[in-house]
Amino acid sequence: MKILLSNDDGVHAEGLAALHEVLAEEHNVTVIAPDRNCSGASNALSLMYPLRIQKMQNGFHSVNGTPSDCVHLGINQFMDDDPELVVSGINHGPNLGDDVIYSGTVAAATEGRYMGLPAIAVSLNSRTGEHFKTAALVVRNIIRHLKAHPLKADQILNINVPNIPIEELKGIKVTRQGRRHRAESMVKAEDAAGREIFWYGKVGQEQDAGEGTDFHAVASGYCSVTPISVDMTAYKSLEEIQEWIEKL
Repeated sequence: MKILLSNDDGVHAEGLAALHEVLAEEHNVTVIAPDRNCSGASNALSLMYPLRIQKMQNGFHSVNGTPSDCVHLGINQFMDDDPELVVSGINHGPNLGDDVIYSGTVAAATEGRYMGLPAIAVSLNSRTGEHFKTAALVVRNIIRHLKAHPLKADQILNINVPNIPIEELKGIKVTRQGRRHRAESMVKAEDAAGREIFWYGKVGQEQDAGEGTDFHAVASGYCSVTPISVDMTAYKSLEEIQEWIEKL
């Protein structure tokens, strides 16, 4: 299979290299990733400056843009033929619940889906990343079954894997997104010139993290696989909204 591999932690990230190593054993993998860490970039595109792509000594390609830029550039200009699959990751840290809104890892996958290609995002539940190999092997196994079970046209798979050895992984659970509490307040500080600066505080703790959620599966030693719809229309509300709009 011809795969476009990207991420949001940057082209030098350990998780990207670990996933490439495993997938390249069975597939034709092209790596196009940001030249720096773009965590939290979500679906941002670089519209105010030109993009440049450079080939590195290890064969990976570096782009001075966002994860979405990398996928868009790879498919539209760089690759001779469209890939059969877009894969994003392995992210250094989980993308659970509300995290997917901000995640550049998930955004790279959704960009592939917007361009008509099946796509998956994968994250490891650790920022130190002792067991990227576990996540890579899970992704390899899932990809082996995608041709027989293709993804729906408006969906991606968001995969989160516990930071444990593969032999300790209890299995894979299909889950829904959980939800966090409101994030903590921003942290106020001063720069060297005495001017006010602000940092984002810690992410909120889990609020909806019960059985059936991605939070619960990963905490219980399972890999979480959550199908995410790219079409964000709230279909259940269409009729209700239509009724009161007609009264305006």
